[in-house]
Amino acid sequence: MTNVAVIYYSSTGNIHKMAEAAAAEAEKAGAEVRLRKVAELAPRSAVESNPAWAAHTAATEDVPVATPDDLVWADAVLLGTPTRFGLPSAQLKQFLDSVGGVWAQGKLANKVVSSFTSTNNAHGGQESTILALNNTFYHWGAIIVPPGFTDPVQFEKANGNPYGASSVTHNQPGNVHPDNLAAVAYQARRATEIATALKAGLSAA
Repeated sequence: MTNVAVIYYSSTGNIHKMAEAAAAEAEKAGAEVRLRKVAELAPRSAVESNPAWAAHTAATEDVPVATPDDLVWADAVLLGTPTRFGLPSAQLKQFLDSVGGVWAQGKLANKVVSSFTSTNNAHGGQESTILALNNTFYHWGAIIVPPGFTDPVQFEKANGNPYGASSVTHNQPGNVHPDNLAAVAYQARRATEIATALKAGLSAA
């Protein structure tokens, strides 16, 4: 069986919604899936100052927090983060910064990886965020699998990002267009299928 880890950070629920769609599709594709959030770094006062942030934090208390072992376990990893000034969130970046030990042991090489994001507006840094994440994956020796323009869902009105699925939230919590949910589901299925084929090929080599 192919192991897929969907690891994300979400403050008000948009990326969480996309992560759930990705996890569900990977399961449909036959994978064993771990859905994991990364640890919150913001002070409680900041979270509680935003009702939507506080509500989402409370609603997802039961989602396990990601550890480096989740990356070691996985054959494919999908990472989701909102954009922060055109870059990944500090929360997701801190998690990635914590995996040097397993990276040094070569345990992150040949992982299939793919990323998704959300922004407040259409030109808020989706592509630069995903490209920034890719810099980490090059160091791992991972295999980056973007959605590309390989499925008609990418040509729907709300899509068109070959780097990775992205959502424009317009500052509304949990506001993910159905096209974007379909896009991230397709992306998860594609990553799972390629990881399955890679795993079979390496086993047969």
